[in-house]
Amino acid sequence: MHVDQRPATPPADPIGFEDFLKVDIRIGTVVAAEPFEKARKPSLILHIDFGPAIGVRKSSAQIAARYDPEALIGRQLAAVVNFPPRQIGPIMSEVLTLGFADAEGRVTLFSPDTPVPDGARLL
Repeated sequence: MHVDQRPATPPADPIGFEDFLKVDIRIGTVVAAEPFEKARKPSLILHIDFGPAIGVRKSSAQIAARYDPEALIGRQLAAVVNFPPRQIGPIMSEVLTLGFADAEGRVTLFSPDTPVPDGARLL
């Protein structure tokens, strides 16, 4: 068994529930994925379908160390859809894909364990 040797990080400062509700976290399905060759860290460009109300959005995600682009097609994942778009090298990342670092620092995607409708919001 591998033991995480990184120092534990303390929890963030408390926020009110109203502040949490401002963060719009939705489920979407990956419809296309490709290596992001110009990224500084191993990354993929994901095209994620969040359903008819939001549509397909693009994300630069530092997940190339763990995921093969072709294997992500059809997979559901969680993302923040209401942050302003951010320029990442030559692409505009429109959503923030959510994940957690494993013991080696590789990002593992955050996704539902059973299918939910695209565009479903975290409750």
